[in-house]
This record gives sequence, C-alpha cells and structure tokens, in this order.
Amino acid sequence: MKAPSWRRAVLKVGSALIAPDETGVSTKYLLPIARFINECRERGQEVVLVSSGSVAAGRKHINFEHKKVPVAVRKAMSAVGQNEMMGYWSRFFDSPCAQLLMTHSDLRDRARYVSIKNTLNRLLEHNILPIVNENDALATDEMKVGDNDNLSAMVATLVDADALFICSDIDGLYDSDPNLNPDAKKIPVVEQIDESIYSLAGGSVSSVGTGGMRTKVEAAEKATSHGIDTYIVNGRKGETFESLLQGDIPGTLFRRQSDPISNKKHWLRHTLVAQGEILVDEGAEKALIENGASLLSSGIVDVQGDFDRGDAVLVRSANDTDAIAKGICQYSAHELMHIKGQQTEDIAEKFGYSPITEVIHRDDLMILEDA
Repeated sequence: MKAPSWRRAVLKVGSALIAPDETGVSTKYLLPIARFINECRERGQEVVLVSSGSVAAGRKHINFEHKKVPVAVRKAMSAVGQNEMMGYWSRFFDSPCAQLLMTHSDLRDRARYVSIKNTLNRLLEHNILPIVNENDALATDEMKVGDNDNLSAMVATLVDADALFICSDIDGLYDSDPNLNPDAKKIPVVEQIDESIYSLAGGSVSSVGTGGMRTKVEAAEKATSHGIDTYIVNGRKGETFESLLQGDIPGTLFRRQSDPISNKKHWLRHTLVAQGEILVDEGAEKALIENGASLLSSGIVDVQGDFDRGDAVLVRSANDTDAIAKGICQYSAHELMHIKGQQTEDIAEKFGYSPITEVIHRDDLMILEDA
C-alpha cells in the first residue's frame, strides 16, 4: 500500500534520537533524517522540523549527578543545549535554517497564533527550513505544551500541512507492547482514533524525553481531525526514510478525517485550555447543539471556576457531567454570576448598561463530538 502524496509536512524528532546516549547531540540517527529532508526539499516538497533535545543536548555541559533534574537546572540545560542542537542541524543543510521557540501561551493567544502562522509561511516561501521547539528555558508549567509530539500536531495545523511524521524508537503502533510480547503485531493503518487505539498506547520509556506512545496518538488525533495524514515511524532506522521517499508506509499511518474542522475550530478545541465551566439548562443545550446558536445569559444555570473575559470555558448541561461545547467567553466568571438566567433586556435595566448580547458567540464556540 502506497502512502498518500503530500506537498507540505511537519517532521518531529525526539530527544532519544537527538542525544541517544545522554552525552550531548549525536549524529548517530540524524544523518538519514537530514538526507530525507534534503531530498524532499529538492523534490519541491516543504518541510517544517520540530526538534526536541535541547535539555538532553545541554546535559553534558552542566554537571548534575542525580537522575531527577530540578526544573531550574533543566531550564539551564535547555538554554545551552538549544544552541548546540541548532548548530548540528544547520550543518546538515545547504539552505538556511530558522529557529522558532514557542510556548503554549503563544499558541492560545489568537493574535500570536496568527503571527506564528504568518512567520512560518514566509520562511517556507523563501526556502528556509523552520526548526521549532518548545521554549523550555523560559516556559513555566502553565505555559508549556508539555511534549513535542502534541506541539508538532499544533505546528502541522498552523502551516496547513498535508502530512505529519512523528519519529519514534519503534516501528509504529502495535496491538500489544512489542517489548513484552514477541508476537505483537504492528498496525499498518488506523482509520479512526478511539478508546481502543488509546488503550494500546503506553507511557514514556525514554529518560531524556517527555513523550510516549500515548502523546503520539494524541498528536495524531489532533492532526487527523484537521485533515492531516499522520505517521508514526522508527527514526532509528535509515531504511524508514528510504521507504518514505519511495512512497511506502514503513510505520503506522493514521488517516486524515474526510471532513476536517476549520483552523479556528481546531484551535478552540485542541489548543486553548479551559479555565472554567458554564452550566446550562436544557433549552440552551438544545439551541447550541441542534440550532447552532450562540450562548445567551438566559440559559445559564451556574458558573464554576475563576476565569476572565476572553478565556476559554467548557459548556456543560446542568443535568450531565459531560461537556457539550468549548468556547471563548465574553464575560468573566464574576460577571456571569450576576447575570446568569436573566434576559438581555433585563440586564440593561437592572445594571444600567447595555450588555454584550452573547456570552459565547457561535463563531467562538466548538461543539464537542461526543455531545
């Protein structure tokens, strides 16, 4: 079976490939990857590289004997390792490379999100290879994406990629753990990601990385919902990239969805972190799901959490525990506690100002699939 053709791809390389021996950057696995990128670019295909490894690369420069590294020390390792890692990548390519470091707060702010998108597109237009990593040296816990598997899916969405290649240390997704079961069988194609697929994914086995198979499946779900074919392949095997160049599928292909959601809806669903919840009555629930309506104050029963105007919130039925929607709220939690359940015209009379008609406008609302 041949792989789908693609015009623009994101390639994610993890720490275990960048610094496999935990003694700094190594070319052991990087040369075949670089050759693959060069060959694709010569064919006229565009590539964005998402590269982990700054902490692993910087570890040799900061003497720390314990296995568990404190956050402040990891940040210092990242700061020195990022420079070394970029130096290695730059030497592999004839054309210039560009470094983009980002945090989750950059991606969840719509203006910065669009700015990053524009920068990446301009770099690709000028035949410059973008190399993206999370800004580990500066990011706090609440600012972090957490792993570069999910970051690569967000970048693939940003640049409207056709394909996402996630390099791992095994040949793809298996029906059981191949490290424990010698009879485990690789799954060549996944048509739909559901709980049965997630049940096959385990945790991280790398001491230098933060991602395991589960984060790779999470990334595949994000990317395929945006119409991006996603591959999990073995980055330690040079023949992997030869197969990809020949149009074969050497790992596991997660097929793109036939009805992908829009870029903004994808951003709402997968990038923004909900800061609270709004509970609604049956009438509001029906209006949101069946009629595609905006959320009004009259249908709100209760408010949970502490959020500000412009924050993302989950919308949940007062009679159910499952969230039915996610959107950007135009009121703070404190304001909603005062106007919940009231008609718009009554709010103006009671509080002496003309309120925003919609608590969450339909254009800023994403109905969740299981609703």
